[in-house]
Amino acid sequence: MYIIIAILLFGILIAAHEWGHFIAARLCGVTVHEFAIGMGPQVWHKEGKKGTVFSLRALPIGGFCAMEGEDTESDDPHSLNNQGFWKKIFVFAAGAAMNFLVGVLIILILNFQAAGFLVPVAAGCAPEFESVNGAALVEGDVFYSINGSRIYLANDIDLLLMLAKREPIDLVVLRDGEKVEFHQLAVGTFSDSEGNPYEGYGFYRSAVVKEATLGTRLQYTWYNSIDFVRTVWFSLKMLVTGGAGVNDLSGPVGIVSTINEVGTQSASIADALANIAYFGAMIAVNLAVMNLLPIPALDGGHIMFLIVSTIAEKLFRKKIPMKYEAAINMVFLILLMSLMLFVTFNDVMKLIPKGGAQ
Repeated sequence: MYIIIAILLFGILIAAHEWGHFIAARLCGVTVHEFAIGMGPQVWHKEGKKGTVFSLRALPIGGFCAMEGEDTESDDPHSLNNQGFWKKIFVFAAGAAMNFLVGVLIILILNFQAAGFLVPVAAGCAPEFESVNGAALVEGDVFYSINGSRIYLANDIDLLLMLAKREPIDLVVLRDGEKVEFHQLAVGTFSDSEGNPYEGYGFYRSAVVKEATLGTRLQYTWYNSIDFVRTVWFSLKMLVTGGAGVNDLSGPVGIVSTINEVGTQSASIADALANIAYFGAMIAVNLAVMNLLPIPALDGGHIMFLIVSTIAEKLFRKKIPMKYEAAINMVFLILLMSLMLFVTFNDVMKLIPKGGAQ
């Protein structure tokens, strides 16, 4: 059942993305030839108003919103290439914006079910902490940031400490509404709350529950959404710096497998659906951020080419022919599809039980 839900979730996110492009195109007066969910041969289609064909295609991967003048020059005044700079930006960015809005909406719905929200606070610090660092954390100090990165949610502390890799950290807490800063806290040998020695930063953690009012529900919906965006950037940084490899990436197969795992390990069907919805919100925000990266074949790549072309036209009084952009997009599309095939193969191999002695 959860695998079916995962596939439906993918379909909804793809439909939302393409619907964003479609609505933006319609608002800007751009002709849309086809709005499709899936790829490959058509299994169903219907012609709507203004000649747009709405279709479902055989392969449940991706989708598209085919607009006049999107990839080739067109003399039609209703083509995308004949629209102004900001209209083009609006159309290209609308898919990612819709994914982000879907993610925010899911989080908001889940937060309206919440009885309260956890706020990470200090439960004091080790007896040795003050002598090592010159000041002590006080019970009830609210964790605000680590190494300049805001702590929005209780589990952010674990993430930010992991990224610190046990190097010295700059910690900021709120005490009676005022910021208190601790610089270059280093890992050392401290006593835990029971007096036993351990290796760490020397502060103790706890959490208090913040009442779920309308204001806090909206606040934590925004916090969660921004936290998802930041997590994507952290992941990209780890890929670039070598902190993570291609083998750590997950494609559709891996994500469906994870969703199935989340569902089956939940205590009840209601919990499973809530956990899957939360995971779906994270994927939606992920898609929004990734699609806006300045990589050819992605929405961000279209925006990048548009900016470069506009600057070139202003400087040299000559437009860059769209055929060059189309050729570069095709090359990167093949590269991205190859990467997706590799990641999918890798996901499948992870699902195959490893042999060994019994």
